[in-house]
Amino acid sequence: MKQFRLLPLILFLVFGFSSCSKEEGEGGNSTIYGTIIVHDYNSSYTQLNGIYNGADEDVYIIYGDDRSYSERIRSNYNGVYEFKYLRPGNYKVYVYSEDSTLTMPSGKYAVVREVRISGNRQTVKADDIVIFK
Repeated sequence: MKQFRLLPLILFLVFGFSSCSKEEGEGGNSTIYGTIIVHDYNSSYTQLNGIYNGADEDVYIIYGDDRSYSERIRSNYNGVYEFKYLRPGNYKVYVYSEDSTLTMPSGKYAVVREVRISGNRQTVKADDIVIFK
């Protein structure tokens, strides 16, 4: 009879802990950071004027499978960005670049980096994001 009394407790523990898995996003203790590099060209993209770190650029992050961006920040004076307090999971970080092929109707496209945080208390460096101006 004691087995049947323990069954509800066992079921609660099994299902209670399995439903506590947290999705990607804020609420953790990990960080994603990286650098924006700008390739500055003339208006016809035939002459490179310079290469420098992208200060004050909008940087977006998408948590997991979200359809739109989850957070937007700006890079610092050195082109570095940082998203803090993230949980383990998959993320997409992106910045808009001007279209150097001059074929996109909007004149811009997103340069995306996929980043995975595999555990707690991680600091993950994303690959550099190179954009055109």
